[in-house]
Amino acid sequence: MSIENIQKLLIEKELDGWLFYDFHNRDIIAYRILGLDHTKLTSRRWYYYIPAKGEPTKLVSAVEKTKLDTLPGNKKVYKNWEQQYAFINDTLGTPKKIAMQYSPKNNIPYISLVDAGTMEIIKGFGHTIVSSADLVQAFEAIIDEAGFKLHLNAGKKIDIIRAEAFKEIRRCINNNIKLTEYELQQFIVKKFDENNLTCDNHFPIVGVNEHPADPHFEPTPENSYVIKEGDMVLIDLWAKEKVDKGIYYDITWCGYVGNNPPEKYVKIFNIVKEARDSAVEFVQNKFNKNEPCFGWEVDNVARGVIKKAGFGEYFVHRTGHSIGEEVHGNGVNIDNFETKDTRQLVPGICFSIEPGIYLENEMAVRLELNMFITFDNKAIVTGEKQTELVII
Repeated sequence: MSIENIQKLLIEKELDGWLFYDFHNRDIIAYRILGLDHTKLTSRRWYYYIPAKGEPTKLVSAVEKTKLDTLPGNKKVYKNWEQQYAFINDTLGTPKKIAMQYSPKNNIPYISLVDAGTMEIIKGFGHTIVSSADLVQAFEAIIDEAGFKLHLNAGKKIDIIRAEAFKEIRRCINNNIKLTEYELQQFIVKKFDENNLTCDNHFPIVGVNEHPADPHFEPTPENSYVIKEGDMVLIDLWAKEKVDKGIYYDITWCGYVGNNPPEKYVKIFNIVKEARDSAVEFVQNKFNKNEPCFGWEVDNVARGVIKKAGFGEYFVHRTGHSIGEEVHGNGVNIDNFETKDTRQLVPGICFSIEPGIYLENEMAVRLELNMFITFDNKAIVTGEKQTELVII
């Protein structure tokens, strides 16, 4: 953590300060940004205030008075709630514009971590609270050159494993070997382990026919179909290298077991492909023209293609999500559906583009690729891009 860098960004955003707060280890973002150990018990409330100018202040309970000793700044130790509130008031001073882990109307749930009661305390002292979402993105979601290389390394391995998974379907069918959705999922997970990859026990999605019409279908030994000729197949797989600060790679491809996929399946595949490619082109054009690009705008582009084709009601999720050390990171999402994400795509941001059409009890297509904004301001696709159905 660099206080100087945080203060520089606070001044740029015209904010008076950033107030971090936690109780019972609820705000993992605060621990990561401040470089604190999230595994240690936090049974009392603590606050850490970084002003745009001047020295930070630590406010801790007498029961856990060493909690923030690794951080720079003045320390105040409270004993009771009256003293706690008085110290908060004294620390913040005259009414200010202060960032906290808060999102208006919970538009960005990843950021909405401060409880309403604590918000009432701060507002009660006359302060205006604004979302720390842009600040969090700058310090939590920006991937450096080393992280980008780890993302690419994971991607190369996962692209190979994805191709092997589709080939495994054909191998098993040709040899009369029963292969279920769950068994193919476990085949992929085993390949992850063999290639020093991890999905943190959040296993890939393998679904055939109507199963992937549930976007987060989870195959189990009990609910899985045996994969057979004539099946429509969706595989969504994500993983990162088993190294410190590994960055995820997350893709979805679709295929058909046989030579003549259903006309309707081909139709929705092509619509989803157009939506995906239109979103990618939009982002790239924005950066080629050196124009700002926001998450909600990109979602509009992909969603517009699917709506125009008459399938708008069957695209039931945002177009994409932030990617980092978690598969769903804390940066800008490609979203004007579940929320309106007004954050800007900036260099160092990695994210997915994954529109889909989900026809309940029938079929589904989702096509997912990853993009990265390079430090020379280019928007690139970081792996292979599916251009036609995989004929298995």
